[in-house]
Amino acid sequence: MAERRRHGTEFLHRRVSGPAAAGLSGGEVSSRMRHGLANRVPDATSRSVWEIVRANVLTLFNAIVGTSFVVLLLLGSWQDALFGLAAVGNAVIGVVQEYRAKRSLDRLAVLEAPRARVLRDGTVQEIPTADVVLDDVLVLRVGDQVTADASVIESLGLEADESLLTGESDPVDKDAGTEVLSGSIVVAGRGTARVIRVGADSFSSRIAADAKRFSLVNSEIRSSLDRILRWLTWALLPVALIVANGEMQSRGGWQQTIASGAWRAALVGVIAGVIAMIPLGLVLLSSVAFAVGGVRLAGNKVLIQELAAVEGLARVDVLCLDKTGTLTEGRIIFDGVHELAEPAERGWERALGWFAADPEANATSRCLETAFEHGGGSPAASSVPFSSARKWSSVTFDGGTPGSGTWILGAPEVVLTGRAGSEGAAPAADAALGRAGRLAASGLRTVVLAYAADVTVTASDATLPEAVEPVVVLTFREQIRPDARETLDYFRDEGVELKVISGDDPRTVAAIARTVGLDVGDGYDARKLPADPRLLEEAMDNNTVFGRVSPHQKKDMVAALQRRGHTVAMTGDGVNDVLALKQADLGIAMNSAAPATKAVARLVLLDGRFDRLPGVVAEGRRVIANIERVSKLFLSKTAYSIAIAVSFGLLNLQFPFLPRQLSFTDGLTIGIPSFFLALMANTRRYRPRFLRRSLSFAVPAGLIVTASLLGLNLFAQSSGAAGDAPETLQSGSVLTLTVLGLWVLAVVSRPLDPKKLAVLLAMCALLLILVNLPPAQDFFYLARPPAELLRAAGAAALGGGLALEILAWIHGRKFPR
Repeated sequence: MAERRRHGTEFLHRRVSGPAAAGLSGGEVSSRMRHGLANRVPDATSRSVWEIVRANVLTLFNAIVGTSFVVLLLLGSWQDALFGLAAVGNAVIGVVQEYRAKRSLDRLAVLEAPRARVLRDGTVQEIPTADVVLDDVLVLRVGDQVTADASVIESLGLEADESLLTGESDPVDKDAGTEVLSGSIVVAGRGTARVIRVGADSFSSRIAADAKRFSLVNSEIRSSLDRILRWLTWALLPVALIVANGEMQSRGGWQQTIASGAWRAALVGVIAGVIAMIPLGLVLLSSVAFAVGGVRLAGNKVLIQELAAVEGLARVDVLCLDKTGTLTEGRIIFDGVHELAEPAERGWERALGWFAADPEANATSRCLETAFEHGGGSPAASSVPFSSARKWSSVTFDGGTPGSGTWILGAPEVVLTGRAGSEGAAPAADAALGRAGRLAASGLRTVVLAYAADVTVTASDATLPEAVEPVVVLTFREQIRPDARETLDYFRDEGVELKVISGDDPRTVAAIARTVGLDVGDGYDARKLPADPRLLEEAMDNNTVFGRVSPHQKKDMVAALQRRGHTVAMTGDGVNDVLALKQADLGIAMNSAAPATKAVARLVLLDGRFDRLPGVVAEGRRVIANIERVSKLFLSKTAYSIAIAVSFGLLNLQFPFLPRQLSFTDGLTIGIPSFFLALMANTRRYRPRFLRRSLSFAVPAGLIVTASLLGLNLFAQSSGAAGDAPETLQSGSVLTLTVLGLWVLAVVSRPLDPKKLAVLLAMCALLLILVNLPPAQDFFYLARPPAELLRAAGAAALGGGLALEILAWIHGRKFPR
């Protein structure tokens, strides 16, 4: 380790000259901070407080509710404005719940925020990205996400992936004098760069902010609810006009109603009809369910960077796994050396010691540090850092010393295939490949060290020599995660298809996959994947394990699965996983992941435990299934509200309820029980077409309720059972609607367990108390109906209830649980 630090310090002082050698001083940093030249950007891990308030308060439907509330107060009918208080309560609950979720997620986001490596006062320091200032010297290494626009000072094979900015998948060489943009990712080499733009003037943190921003764009639930609200927006005005006309005509026509002053009562009826159509609580409950789900997962060390991810994993039907860090713990252990040949001059131990001490060595090379010591000596004449695209690195030593020449360390099939040199050397390459293959098939990771004399390979021309001689095969072991098998068994049992995608030898990957219980063959070599999109889709369907996959191939493989109609989740921890994580429907990063990888992931497993994923699935299922359940309640109410308004209006009948009475029925049958139902446990598997299932029940249920109420009102008017007091018929209608509403609640709550049964019985008890409590009767304008009307209301409720049972049976046959 000390050797690596010394080697890295040598690089800095050798490559950086002039003022950049020491970076900025503390005084220069403080001065730039005072002048606002820091890299501070708005925190976008969640919505701001103003955005939360605006989303929960300043909506079209709240504007309608607020206007109606004010109108009723001006008319002196404050009792009928009770819905306004409920709307305020909904908004307050929504704001408070989401703000609590925001605070929890923001605290975790701060803990997990990426940091920048800068050179200040002659030392390399790690600081928050927001503390980077103009003219800071960034020290860039593999896996870093560039935090501010900068000009490269010195480069040693520095390559940046700018695909998240430009869409260009090939890494871009970054030589001295070129610009490296914030948001790009260092995929090879190392270097230093001076910051030239910060904060709002640069791309800084834009990619990460876009990935982390509070967003429910890809949520099936939210998109379905938005569609319903759009439909209701178009329906409100026509329905309101129909209700208004019905109210006026039922009171003797427009002219007489206006002249007599009865228009006030008619306006109250119109407001009742309009307010009844708006499912305000449904939108609130969806937001609360997502927010509570995010907080619950945060308590289990899962950071949700988009709240839609709470439901995301529950919808996934293909899970793509990166072997390293997911199936294995990510720690690579050096296993042994398998000598193949001796070059003219022995020196391979020195070469391995150099690869181990390289400050930019990847995890595989660093494992060699305990077995091979870098003894110093003459410095390397040139070197090529490892990249996941090349799958090899090299070092060239000057002649005249042991081991002089070029040494290449990398994947055997990449380094040796087609580069055996003379015909006499071909058998040695074939033997090396065969031996490496046998070792890989046993589950070991294999790397070959090859030698090329009289050849110099440089970072600016990173091309393998035509003639190389294999010297040794190195083997490494990976520790299987103890939770991997159990977690994979869970996903298989849940019908989720698994794909293991890795940059390692396919035989090694397949062996590890078999260790964790997957029934696979030898694995598919991704270098043979077809370029044709249709053939690639077939290859993805027909295979489970893929090895030697390049970063761009991972992205294409995820896209191929998506074209086949799959919802894809991708796990990863390396910078080579960034493109695939961004492409996937749900990107999942381990805590050990590179900053760039965490930035684009939607879920981060903060303790790196793979067995957290079943808990994420369970939480997503609870959210989806419960919102579908309560949506049937709210949409049934919307359906019967529209149907009642239209049918009563067209028949010139008065709207059968006052707004206060609808508040009474809504609270008992929907508002109070839905909060309990939305947060209860629910393990039902995800099924697509949530909106279709909800509407296929809600619309017929609404029509059944409407038919029962219409029948009751027509009977009362034709038989005179209601008498001359309008409150008598309204009371009969309220009783009928409440009983049918509780019946709908019982149907959608099935299967009933003790908790749901307790909620249902509590609502029934509350109904009996309120209808017999004199203050409640006075407030809600209720009166005990005459015996004949009470019998008719009971018959209407019973007939509607039996029809609801038939509907539930048909719906259950069409959409089995």
